[in-house]
Amino acid sequence: MKNFVKTLLVCAAVFAVSCSSSEQETPEIPLQPEPDVAQELDAIMKRYSAVGLAVAVVDEGKIVYENTLGFKDLEAKTPWEKTDVLRIASISKSFVATSILQLVEQGKLGLDSDVSEIMGFVVRNPKYPETPITVRMLLSHTSSMSDANGYFTLDNLNRETSRTWEKAWNGYEPGSKYQYCNLGYNTLGAIVEKVSGERFDKYVSDHILKPLGVYAHHNVHELDASRFVGIYTFNASNSSYKKSDAYPSIEDAFADYRMGYSTPVFSPTGGLKISVGGLAKVMMMHMNMGTLGGVKILTPQSCEMMQSEITPTNYEGERYGMALLRTNDLLGGHRLVGHDGLALGAHTAMFWHPEQKFGFVIMTNGCNAKTDKVFANILCESAECLYKNIINR
Repeated sequence: MKNFVKTLLVCAAVFAVSCSSSEQETPEIPLQPEPDVAQELDAIMKRYSAVGLAVAVVDEGKIVYENTLGFKDLEAKTPWEKTDVLRIASISKSFVATSILQLVEQGKLGLDSDVSEIMGFVVRNPKYPETPITVRMLLSHTSSMSDANGYFTLDNLNRETSRTWEKAWNGYEPGSKYQYCNLGYNTLGAIVEKVSGERFDKYVSDHILKPLGVYAHHNVHELDASRFVGIYTFNASNSSYKKSDAYPSIEDAFADYRMGYSTPVFSPTGGLKISVGGLAKVMMMHMNMGTLGGVKILTPQSCEMMQSEITPTNYEGERYGMALLRTNDLLGGHRLVGHDGLALGAHTAMFWHPEQKFGFVIMTNGCNAKTDKVFANILCESAECLYKNIINR
């Protein structure tokens, strides 16, 4: 439509020139060149010393722009390809919430179910032992659970296996306040196993990723390692990079794997590996309220809960739902819904405008993460660039 309007304007201009006096020479009206989005993105990368950058733009129900720039391997100078996969950090939480809500829709789980009864050990804030910790609280980060005792094993939550388990709780009553908690989402991953009877990584693959036709996984052994995008931490003091161990083997963990307990080995809270285009497809499913290409992943009611504004976060104007939040700080003048991620040096963002139906996926695998507001500047400036040149041109 935009190109059609442009063609009409050019034709009108040519017609006006042809109707002018033949004795006058009228200069030809030049067409404005299409903006070089990649060039602008490259300038943003240079400004923030980014190793690589991957972006995708969705508008009017389809991916209208997708690009990868820079390197997936800095040492070998290997380019980042569109089919490569990155560990996307906390955007992974949206896949946990999607899995939980699928089980709720099937009547296998209740949002207000007592987590202690599901897990088989006591999950209670010691200062409020009579207050049940519910699935709903874990989804919205309002359980009063904390990461202070660590979150890479559920032993840290279990009073039978940890002498310091009380550190896993804040001093306020469950349900009364928000605190972002990775341990809560690793617990939810274990709940997916307890209720479904399927190992977490396989559940997400079989019930979300494969139905959408997306190449991705929590388990590194199910993916082609040559497609892993290396992740680097940036040292601003000397402008150097250090490669992170972002894709360690977990094969040894399977020997004594306990369903519904060993789940953090897959990092439900942050361990999904996926391409920029694959994540854009998943975002489109959420934008379409649970369905994409005739494939139903969630009901509209579940999507509304995920995208709702359940609780204020620690940032002004920001509200959290269930693994998705609403913010004004990624793209100036627009309130978007989605999630961001930060781990090991990678910064990621998946956000869309629920009414205007455009969205962005932005990934970088290492950069100077200068931050003026809430999100790293490289994410905000990339979103501004994509909005200006793709959505609003």
